[in-house]
Amino acid sequence: MNEQQIQEQRRANEEQAASSRAMTLGLPYLDTRPIEDTLPLLFGIIDIQKMHSDYILPLQKGGNGLPYQFMVTSQTPRSTIKEFSEKFNINGDGIDFFLISNSAYQVLMLRYDPPRQVHYDDIRIAGDGDSETLASVSQTLNSVGTDKVFDFLLDQADKLGASDIHIENLRESIRIRMRVDGILHPVANLERDRYRVFMGELGSRAGISSAAKTPQSSHMQKDIFRDGSSHLLNIRVETVPTMYGQDAVMRLFNFDESLLNLNLLGLSEHELSEINEVISHPRGLVLMVGPTGSGKSTTLYSMINALNTTDRKIITLEDPIEYGISGISQIPVNTTEGGSFADGLRSILRLDPDVVMVGEIRDGDTAKTAIQASITGHLVLSSFHANSTAAAFSRMIDLIGTNPIFSSSIRMVMAQRLVRSLSENKREFTPDETTRQFVLSKLEGLPEEVLYDQLGFSFDPNNFTLFEAVPSGPDDPFGYKGRKVIMEQLTVSEEVQKYIRGDIEDINTDAIEKTARKAGLITLEQKGILACLRGETTLDEISRVI
Repeated sequence: MNEQQIQEQRRANEEQAASSRAMTLGLPYLDTRPIEDTLPLLFGIIDIQKMHSDYILPLQKGGNGLPYQFMVTSQTPRSTIKEFSEKFNINGDGIDFFLISNSAYQVLMLRYDPPRQVHYDDIRIAGDGDSETLASVSQTLNSVGTDKVFDFLLDQADKLGASDIHIENLRESIRIRMRVDGILHPVANLERDRYRVFMGELGSRAGISSAAKTPQSSHMQKDIFRDGSSHLLNIRVETVPTMYGQDAVMRLFNFDESLLNLNLLGLSEHELSEINEVISHPRGLVLMVGPTGSGKSTTLYSMINALNTTDRKIITLEDPIEYGISGISQIPVNTTEGGSFADGLRSILRLDPDVVMVGEIRDGDTAKTAIQASITGHLVLSSFHANSTAAAFSRMIDLIGTNPIFSSSIRMVMAQRLVRSLSENKREFTPDETTRQFVLSKLEGLPEEVLYDQLGFSFDPNNFTLFEAVPSGPDDPFGYKGRKVIMEQLTVSEEVQKYIRGDIEDINTDAIEKTARKAGLITLEQKGILACLRGETTLDEISRVI
């Protein structure tokens, strides 16, 4: 049955129960379904407040030989029925009562007292020490109707560009925080009764149990309508029991397939050409590394989207599926219930895919299976947890040992971070000597032509400027707007392969990075400082993230 049929069946069951209840009470039953949208409204007989408090509605105005008629529900107090009977019988008009269902009462009550269109203030992110904004947003969220507050919170989080919503139980209140541009900001402190509202909505929409004693994971979706257009918000829900109740984190993914585009990631032409060159080959292994929240998934999906043509068979293994992309086969892997990427990968290789994306390489079995797939005619893309490209090789060697097959299969490793971008209100300044020497020490070894290619202008080590954030009011409380990708790319050379094969005994991250830098690697930290010199971000932000 569709949703409308389900609702009609529920209403029919409720009307049948109301009919049985009327017989028990000795009242005639009235089925209002045929008339509840057209029944004339009778004002002036009962005031609206009385209708709300006593669950009673007028049906017919008496007089001139006609009795007064009223509709009541099973919740109408007996004292009210007695009061009305005495009042209208004394007048000699007579009175009749008809029992209606609670749903019928609600429908008619919406006609007598339609809900007012309430416009709530938008949520604003409070700056450091801004208790006034925090209190204002808390008051707004506490005042939003219980049937609207959950949707209001999701809509506002999407409007702010938040990636996460955190609902946290404190001793006497509920704290709401949002992660915007990678930074977690307090948004509001709410009354505890709001917790039941939020968990009730999560229970009905995402299948989360508020009584569970163990962590839970789920998924839900919501259509966001704004400015005449709409988009689909994918929401990953995680809950964990704490001392004062279940804390919940909702991770928001704005699903817009058109945004999964390598050209929209803010990469340089050189970085784009390197990626396109590698993924254009029919086989090999490409790894994306970085911590949680560094944008690995978005970059991988963008590569998949670039490869998504009718002449390629693309299959992904994901835990969970974060973006649905038309034209490819996406398979969820539930690792919490015993599923594994290695088993899934072995299964899908029998389907003859051209391109395979593995959500994450977490163990030696998955790593070896992915490597085997990459040398047998498949392009394999995957993520892997490591701090840098050189560290990825060290970790992989720790996982599977020195492996000649790995050395011939791995084509590129990319490490990335997301840093906040400066808003237009940035301020240029000349750094002090200590900062100047710090910048020069990090850029040491980069040729002048590389610096020019990266900066777009000639770099003078004795005379350069940096930029700092300038907060400017409620619309720009931190001086940053949005985030940009800082990416380190290591294309595997013959010298790096020697470490993987075991030709060089001293295998460590520093040694691999030193060798890669000689071949032209620009490290994450160097890429970050170059972004600072271009005026895109600040040294403080680079230090925080990298």
